[in-house]
Amino acid sequence: MGTAMLTITAEFWLAFVLIVGGLMAVDLFVVHRNPHEVKPREALFWAGLWVALAILFNIGIAIWYSRQGAVEFFSAYLIELSLSVDNLFVFLVIFRYFRIAPDLQHRLLFVGVLSALVMRALFIMVGLALLERFHWMTYVFGLILILTALRLLLKPSEEVEIERNLVMRIARRFLRITPVYHGGHFFIRQHGRLVATPLFIALILIESTDLLFALDSIPAALAISRDPFIVYTSNAFAILGLRSFFFVLAGMMNRFVYLHYGLAVILSFVGVKMLLASVYKIPPGASLGFIASVLLTSVVFSLLVRRETNDESNGDR
Repeated sequence: MGTAMLTITAEFWLAFVLIVGGLMAVDLFVVHRNPHEVKPREALFWAGLWVALAILFNIGIAIWYSRQGAVEFFSAYLIELSLSVDNLFVFLVIFRYFRIAPDLQHRLLFVGVLSALVMRALFIMVGLALLERFHWMTYVFGLILILTALRLLLKPSEEVEIERNLVMRIARRFLRITPVYHGGHFFIRQHGRLVATPLFIALILIESTDLLFALDSIPAALAISRDPFIVYTSNAFAILGLRSFFFVLAGMMNRFVYLHYGLAVILSFVGVKMLLASVYKIPPGASLGFIASVLLTSVVFSLLVRRETNDESNGDR
C-alpha cells in the first residue's frame, strides 16, 4: 500500500516550511494585522491561492520526488479537503452560538489551524507507528473508515448541540468564565484572578471538533499512503485552506446536500482498500480517479437538485 517510503531530503521539508510559514506570516502580520471582517472576495482569493499552492507543490512532488507520490498526495488532499466541509458546518454553529464578531473569526480560526498542524503531526506519527508495529491495525483503521461512512450515510444531517457538548460542560465546571468579550483576548484578569473569555471557550470547542475530525481523516489519508511526508503535507495544505473556505462557503454550505453521501462512498472505498491491502493493492491512479469522480458527481448533483428546487419554488409563486 502506498509509496515505498522514498528518501525525503531536507530540501523537501524546507520548501514546505518556507511556503507555509511565509504565507501564514503574511496572512497574520500583513493582511490581518488589523482585525477586520473577511469579505467573500478576499476569502475567495486566499482559498484559490492555497489550492493553487497545493497543486504547484504536487507538481513539484511529481518532478523531484515521484509520480506515484504526487498521485497519492492529490488523492489524500481531495479527501481531507472534502471532509473539511463537515468541520466548517460545526465552526459555523459555534460562531453563531457564541456570537463571535466577524473581525474575530479569522483570529480564532488562525489559532485553531496552528494547533491543528501540531495535532495532525502527532496523530500521523502515532498512526504510522501502530501500522508498522501491528499489522492488524490496518484492519482496525479500515473498519473505522467503514463505520464512519455508515454514520454519514445514516445521519447525513446530524445536529450540533453546543449546550450538551462534553467539552462545554467540563469548561463551565472547572473554568471561571466571563460572559463579556474583551477584544481578541482569550483570558483576562478580574480581581487578580485569571478568567476565560467566551472566545477561549469557542476555541477549545473548535479544537475538540478538530480532534474528532482527525480520528476520521488521518486513517483515510493513511489508507492512501504510508509516506509521512505525503500524508502530512496533504493534510496541512487542506487545513491551511480551511479558514478561507469557511468564509467562502459560510453562506452556501446547505447547498451541498449530497456531499455527505459522496464522502460516505469515498470512506467506504478507502476502508475496503485498507482491508484488502494484503490481498490486492488498488493502483493509486485508480483510487484518485474514483475519489475525484465521486466528489464531482456529489457536488454537481447537489447544485443541480438545489437549482431545480429553487426553480420549482419560484414557479409556485
